[in-house]
Amino acid sequence: MKTKQIKIIEVKSEIGAGTRGASLGVEAMKIASLDLKSDLFRKYDSIEVENVNELLFDGAEHAHAKFIDGALIMEERVCLEVYEQLFDDFFPLIMAGDHSTAYGTIAGIKKAYPKKRLGVIWIDAHADIHTPFTTPSGNMHGMPLAMALDIDNLECKVNDPRGETLDYWEQIKNVGTQGAKIYPEDLVYIAVRDFEKPENYLINKYNINFIEVEDVKKLGADNIAHKALKMLEHCDLIYVSFDVDSIDSRFSTGTGTPVPNGLTVDEAKVLNEVLCKDPRVCVWEIVEVNPTLDTENRMAESAFEILEASAKSIETRAAQSE
Repeated sequence: MKTKQIKIIEVKSEIGAGTRGASLGVEAMKIASLDLKSDLFRKYDSIEVENVNELLFDGAEHAHAKFIDGALIMEERVCLEVYEQLFDDFFPLIMAGDHSTAYGTIAGIKKAYPKKRLGVIWIDAHADIHTPFTTPSGNMHGMPLAMALDIDNLECKVNDPRGETLDYWEQIKNVGTQGAKIYPEDLVYIAVRDFEKPENYLINKYNINFIEVEDVKKLGADNIAHKALKMLEHCDLIYVSFDVDSIDSRFSTGTGTPVPNGLTVDEAKVLNEVLCKDPRVCVWEIVEVNPTLDTENRMAESAFEILEASAKSIETRAAQSE
């Protein structure tokens, strides 16, 4: 498909996170762009999705799906914004807070292209495929892929969510369009290394594509990007979701859930750069920068470098398709 002009969508939401501060990540990346003397934010128009972070002051009512009422609002808002930008012929480049709203992104793509098969490349330390029935924390940023796949995983049930929690969960899975937005075989995990038994069960049950950090070290980020794209050769469109905690915890202190033995910043940069050259990539997203956990804005600077490299790949595609 012809590459479109980039439109930045800012989602300053942290309703789904367990640690506060991810909503500040967007501004931290903008500050990093100034320090790095980049003109990226002058080049592209941006639009901000209104958030509901004020709900955080009320306390979480739903133990197994914290702030799911607010999460539902955010999924609907992000879905609609992504849909509208795709409909208006833009390429959405999304800067978001916590990873839960990535489901709204997926729902928005599916709403815009209901008949196209959507592949998802999920670059993250975590599998994010928990449900209210399996979550150990209740944090919604651990559930976006279960929403997208329309999975409850009752086989691994450890919680007993009831009443309004279940009502909201059913509503959330139907945001944008009814039912599943993607198939398990259309998902590729890269750098996932911190997950619980219920998530491992689903990865094995559906034989979900899984690329380990070791593979990136062994084969190189460039080759891994091509390998991931090859895994999705049957898909019409691809969405790349990049969580900065995929980067090794030595370099990613400025994120809510850092995990050791991850990617280097350069590996993450090359990986996203190469992925974004594929003409099927229709949306790219970066999430979970939390400057309150950082010193000297280092995480945001690394994140911005990756964002800018990805944007340049998309720009190159756009120029070639004119």
